[in-house]
Amino acid sequence: MATAAIRSPKAASFGHRTIALIPGLLLLAAVGYAGKFIEQSINAYAKAHHTPFPDIEFVLWAIVIGLIIANTIGIPRIFAPGVATYEFWLKAGIVLLGSRFLLGDVLHLGGISLLLVAIALSLSLAFMHLLGRAFKLKPKLTSLLAIGSAICGVSAIIAAKPSIDADDEDASYAIAAILALGAISLFTFPLIGHALHLSDKAYGLWAGLAVDNTAEATAAGALYSDAAGKVAVLAKTTRNALIGFIVLAYAIYWSSRGQAQVIGNKAAFLWNKFPKFVLGFLLISLLATVGFFAKPQLASLANLSRWAFLLTFAGVGLRTNLRELGAQGWRPFAVGAIGEAFIALLTLGLVFGADHYLKL
Repeated sequence: MATAAIRSPKAASFGHRTIALIPGLLLLAAVGYAGKFIEQSINAYAKAHHTPFPDIEFVLWAIVIGLIIANTIGIPRIFAPGVATYEFWLKAGIVLLGSRFLLGDVLHLGGISLLLVAIALSLSLAFMHLLGRAFKLKPKLTSLLAIGSAICGVSAIIAAKPSIDADDEDASYAIAAILALGAISLFTFPLIGHALHLSDKAYGLWAGLAVDNTAEATAAGALYSDAAGKVAVLAKTTRNALIGFIVLAYAIYWSSRGQAQVIGNKAAFLWNKFPKFVLGFLLISLLATVGFFAKPQLASLANLSRWAFLLTFAGVGLRTNLRELGAQGWRPFAVGAIGEAFIALLTLGLVFGADHYLKL
């Protein structure tokens, strides 16, 4: 007699969650591939007809298609779980991108970037707090905006919110402002870079230092060139590595004022907040440096990275609701916009100086 298999609740739950991801993943793939198809079609047409046309990367097309869908017909709830995985694909893409860097290059650019990050970070935090007081924002909202602008955007805000006991409303305001400004950077940074004739390396370093969210920084770099995209990821990864220390500092400050939970084990706190994909990136880079991968394997890893970014950039557009961003009020956005402009100009000056004196 056959015995029916009994599925555990955990297995059933995992299966349901996995199935729920499929519609959104298919939508990410469709939008990303549509962007790639548009890029290839336009380039093929321009080449066949000898028509001069700017080489617009699939990154922009995927984001634009996602924006149009999200802000016209909207995203049905069935697609939401899968679309939300775009952050996972971003981190996976960055880890796999480590195969395209030798560790010596990572350490060299990382050292320069860390020096520039330290200067930009200190001035950015101070300037954002001055702006917050000038616009009479709530102190914890100002803290969230400062952390998001100086470190890594939404991820830093999400990490900091429970650590400083910030209100949900403050976090949503800060996230809305950072997302809106990140979307603007996608269109303004490449234009400015081309107008100033920045090299791929200088532009990538600037994008990695100035753009907040990792997804937008990666996209802004890739929109300029493949080489600039690699540098932007590396510089942004250096920035991301500091998130635990900054969040810890703010948590200690607010707990000392009796407005946040006291931090017990600081080492455990840092490890919990540290972005683990940074370690994955360095590990893959180390393995590539010592020759662990054969050339075909390196090519496959690089190709997988590009596919992961294809899903990521589609998700950036699909997750950006312009109506919701506009409904959050003008003051957090004004503080964020002025602060972002200051950070962009500051880091641009730093990159010019490093390019001139350190020969990037």
